[in-house]
Amino acid sequence: MKLIKRSDSVSKEQNQLGISRRAFMKNSSLAAGGAVAGACLFTPGMIKKAEAKSVDPNAKTEIKRTICSHCSVGCGIYAEVQNGVWTGQEPAFDHPFNAGGHCAKGAALREHGHGERRLKYPMKLEGGKWKKLSWEQAIEEIGNKALEIREESGPDSVYWLGSAKHSNEQAYMFRKMASLWGTNNVDHQARICHSTTVAGVANTWGYGAMTNSFNDMHNCKSMLFIGSNPAEAHPVAMQHILIAKEKNNCKIVVADPRRTRTAAKSDFYVSLRPGSDVAFIWGILWHVFKNNWEDKDFIQQRVFGMDEIRQEVAKWNPAEVERVTGVSEEEVYNTAKILSENRPGCVVWCMGGTQHTTGNNNTRAYCVLELALGNMGKSGGGANIFRGHDNVQGATDLGVLSHTLPGYYGLADGAWKHWAGVWDLDFEWIKNRFDQNEYRGQKPMNNMGIPVSRWIDGVLENKDNIEQKDNIRAMFYWGHAVNSQTRGVEMKKAMQKLDMMVIVDPYPTVAAVMNDRTDGVYLLPATTQFETYGSVTASNRSLQWRDQVIQPLFDSKPDHEIMYLMSKKLGFAEQLFKHIKVENNQPVIEDITREFNKGMWTIGYTGQSPERLKQHQQNWHTFHKTTLAAEGGPAHGDTYGLPWPCWGTPEMKHPGTHILYDTSKPVAEGGGTFRARFGVEFEGKNLLAEDSYSLGSEIQDGYPEFSDKLLKHLGWWDDLTEAEKAAAEGKNWKTDLSGGIQRVAIRHGCNPFGNAKARAIVWTFPDRVPLHREPLYTPRRDLVADYPTWDDSESIYRLPTMYKSIQDQDKSKEYPIILTSGRLVEYEGGGEETRSNPWLAELQQEMFVEVNPKDANDLGFKDGDMVWVEGAEKGRIHVKAMVTRRVKPGLAFIPFHFGGKFEGVDLRDKYPEGTDPYVIGDSANIATTYGYDPVTQMQETKVTLCNIRKA
Repeated sequence: MKLIKRSDSVSKEQNQLGISRRAFMKNSSLAAGGAVAGACLFTPGMIKKAEAKSVDPNAKTEIKRTICSHCSVGCGIYAEVQNGVWTGQEPAFDHPFNAGGHCAKGAALREHGHGERRLKYPMKLEGGKWKKLSWEQAIEEIGNKALEIREESGPDSVYWLGSAKHSNEQAYMFRKMASLWGTNNVDHQARICHSTTVAGVANTWGYGAMTNSFNDMHNCKSMLFIGSNPAEAHPVAMQHILIAKEKNNCKIVVADPRRTRTAAKSDFYVSLRPGSDVAFIWGILWHVFKNNWEDKDFIQQRVFGMDEIRQEVAKWNPAEVERVTGVSEEEVYNTAKILSENRPGCVVWCMGGTQHTTGNNNTRAYCVLELALGNMGKSGGGANIFRGHDNVQGATDLGVLSHTLPGYYGLADGAWKHWAGVWDLDFEWIKNRFDQNEYRGQKPMNNMGIPVSRWIDGVLENKDNIEQKDNIRAMFYWGHAVNSQTRGVEMKKAMQKLDMMVIVDPYPTVAAVMNDRTDGVYLLPATTQFETYGSVTASNRSLQWRDQVIQPLFDSKPDHEIMYLMSKKLGFAEQLFKHIKVENNQPVIEDITREFNKGMWTIGYTGQSPERLKQHQQNWHTFHKTTLAAEGGPAHGDTYGLPWPCWGTPEMKHPGTHILYDTSKPVAEGGGTFRARFGVEFEGKNLLAEDSYSLGSEIQDGYPEFSDKLLKHLGWWDDLTEAEKAAAEGKNWKTDLSGGIQRVAIRHGCNPFGNAKARAIVWTFPDRVPLHREPLYTPRRDLVADYPTWDDSESIYRLPTMYKSIQDQDKSKEYPIILTSGRLVEYEGGGEETRSNPWLAELQQEMFVEVNPKDANDLGFKDGDMVWVEGAEKGRIHVKAMVTRRVKPGLAFIPFHFGGKFEGVDLRDKYPEGTDPYVIGDSANIATTYGYDPVTQMQETKVTLCNIRKA
């Protein structure tokens, strides 16, 4: 299929563009980005239903139940299959999450499953040309090169970049595969979307995940959206938000630098300067404390360290808040009043809050606001953290991260021994798979690996400055869009330096074409999730089972089959799949589910057996659309998807936990407390809850996490069976593989992880109290002295990291405009699959930059002109100007879903024939700059500097 070009002539209507997206798109140089020859031709402005070219009316139609593979709302879909062909789809009207709703991306899924722009067979780049390979030859060549690099430079020189698009089972196997290869240089998209959330939230109250659910938002009386735009990023979530508005007269407050489509639905909109979130939140709390609107009882019983927060908040009087954020006293006061007078309320944030050097400070500040208002552990309250990719939550939970093992067990020897026990492998054998040298006193096995945000530096940095034997020499990009990462110009240099690039994906991705290499690049066609089956975890922690809709297309293979073939070549398949049956080179998915059930006691990924998940899938209609509880039927009483923690073994039949930290329910029915994760006291002060406990708890006060010693102390040890006693001896609730400690604790009404206070302060982080610090590239030089960044560090995640040395350079005169980025409703992630979908390509055809009319007039361009946007590190992008008052003067917005051009140069001819996306454009991240959160190495994409000029 080829693109049809529009005439160069422009209609009168197109010359009179306003600020609407639709009018803007009509001025595109591409007719349909996906208006394609043949059966799929579109009439301008019209979209036809996706239909197969021919359907046998007499063929039997099979109905498959699957889950959308785009965002993490987790919408259910009925796929209609005839003779093995996916012929139609319907949104599941009986599904608890979407109830028949779909966004544009979800409605176009069938085309993704049958996508004609997909990679069709293994290929390699040789002499600048793409050459077709057999799977056997590809695995042989890749494996030989990886083993050669391992021998010369050690296992850490091969980087395993995983995916938020893998199923839970594939994600688990991917982390296990990297572990048995002998490296912690493994990561996935969560590093660059919500790693600062996980760190900030987990270190506040115990778990780093969404506390409530989209459905529970029906019960909210207020919502604060900060750095979140669900109308475009999570459209189906908006139906739940609007239900609350209609049902409860819920007050919606949107705090965002840009007037978004979510802001259009708000009761109150506040425009704050990018990078000033902490100052804004402390400004709200200044009014809350001044007017005694805080929940004093909740704070006394369940919060530690709020007095230190008060001391910091006292500095943020209205004048200072306005000086730093640009938000007036009246606006901040009104926000505080709305949130205080309309409780319970929730706070919602996304990457607008996380992708900053101060990302963990931002997320902790949001949490502190909810604690001060007493909104935690309540229906209609909580921290509703909307995740991006369909399984970014699950892949995070399953440990596809450079700093942890599955279930957030960490990297200490005790964590490795726990998983060695689950895997039935000798700990010493695993240990010897790793580089045995020490770097700055750390062995690589116990040291956090290089995160995906910094793999570029793992390649380019002087190896003497890296805490491993050698630089990264080979990259596996296994279901990951590199154009989602910052510093595109340096990324290109890093790709050119690598010995080998292996791209495992249904599409070639931008990585295949932006590198200017002539050899050493391999493309392996993975299937979509519709050509396999397994579980996926939605943003609210619910696990959902997918049917296989169609057989693998072309010569593609499911990711877990590729893992088996690769590990077989690399020499450790026997250990990797020791207790997992392999049939026709495909590991059995249910066996993988049961294996992670055996080990993930920390977060309660133990009760969701394949049988229970399949039962939920077949009974969508029995679950209440607000409470998510099954009303009758075979899953009666369960919460849909058994959201973690789902304690104990599957036989315990724990219903899952709809709302985290909810003391109004018994633990056995999904109730909970804050986690006793940080000890029992700090600086002589009690860290355990006071006069607060779960309904039915036999310990009516705070208590530490459960262990064999605590059970014996309480006289509950004999509640264990003899087999459980043998397994639990010397163990705790996280390491007892029998589940006996959890079972007995819950039987007595207690939470296995204890009952503590949430921490408003985190003494192990660079800033004990969340502080406002100016972005590295700030236009406000007057604020740097008062709110400086950190000093440079010699080592964070194995690498030196710059802060002060960058901020000390004043770039604000040459680059006077703040540059921020975000999502579009039409595309997702790096955009390769969605820009390769004709139905979505029709909707959004060109990369663009939103600029305020004042800036456009001052800079001498008008709406629809082509412009150069140059970032403060000289990377530049050639895009179309969209002149709009959505952004204020001095602010520019760009979407991050584009690729296929590099600094204005069209790379379409570099794709393997027939695989180039319908729509291409310069990547936003060619223009973005250096900057990383010190706790997680989250990249800073939401606030940097640029200049703009007419092309």
